[in-house]
Amino acid sequence: MSFRLKAAIFAAFALSAAAAVSASDMSVASETLVTSSSLPIEALNGQKSVTFAAPREVAQPLATAPLGANGFSTDPDFQANSLAALVDAQGAPEELDGDMKCLAGAVYFESKGESLEGQLAVARVIINRAKSGRFADSLCGVVYQPSQFSFVRGHGMPPIRIGSDSWREAVAIAQIAMDDSWDSRAEGALFFHARRVSPDWGKTKLASIDNHIFYR
Repeated sequence: MSFRLKAAIFAAFALSAAAAVSASDMSVASETLVTSSSLPIEALNGQKSVTFAAPREVAQPLATAPLGANGFSTDPDFQANSLAALVDAQGAPEELDGDMKCLAGAVYFESKGESLEGQLAVARVIINRAKSGRFADSLCGVVYQPSQFSFVRGHGMPPIRIGSDSWREAVAIAQIAMDDSWDSRAEGALFFHARRVSPDWGKTKLASIDNHIFYR
């Protein structure tokens, strides 16, 4: 075999081997790209890897009682675990009139600054009187009945600070009492007086709450 033929065969073999190596490198590179597409993004050329944390779940707010147009709770299934929670669930309406204003006003003037339980007991007395047949048959009639409530002036009430927390509580308590959505320690009471006085009423005592004593 001539020298030129041997050289041609060797050259062809070398080219074939180089092509095989190149094809193998391309295959490996392709596999690397395919595999890396399912992994966190990595920068090439020796740069540091960049990873992305999974998005955190956004905490959902606790459910609250939905409020109607007048600001009161409209969800009949709402359950409060305390009277304070039930009061918080009642929105303060922008304005009241009629019997609800009379009831809230009585709660405000008779028990402002006392506990929510004490305010509820006052509200229950007024409602009980209106239902008893022994007093006026409306809440305003009960509140404005002569010689019953010391805050009444003629046939009206003193000015109310409607932007105060005391008024917001009084309105909420009035609504709770009207809905009968919380039991009072003075259920059934028709009368009450301040602790500082001791009238000889001869009535059945039901409860002592804050500054008042309640009777049936």
